[in-house]
Amino acid sequence: MSRASKFTLAATGLGTAGIVWFVHWAQEADRAAMHKGVERDMEKQRLRLERQADFEMQKALEQEYLKLQTVTSTTGDSNTPNQKSIPGS
Repeated sequence: MSRASKFTLAATGLGTAGIVWFVHWAQEADRAAMHKGVERDMEKQRLRLERQADFEMQKALEQEYLKLQTVTSTTGDSNTPNQKSIPGS
């Protein structure tokens, strides 16, 4: 075998090994990135469920407090200092 053919064979072998290594590395990086996305989604879901539970607890407390005390609306009251009386109405 000539020196040029040996060099070509070695270069081709090294190039092939480099390409195989790069493809394997890229697949591992993609797999890790996809797993991070799953972890983010699970964290978002956990926070959503936690917030939903807090909301439901607050709603139950509001219902319990409404049973114990009387609540009246003051939005229609004309004696509040923020409302201006309009003459002639």
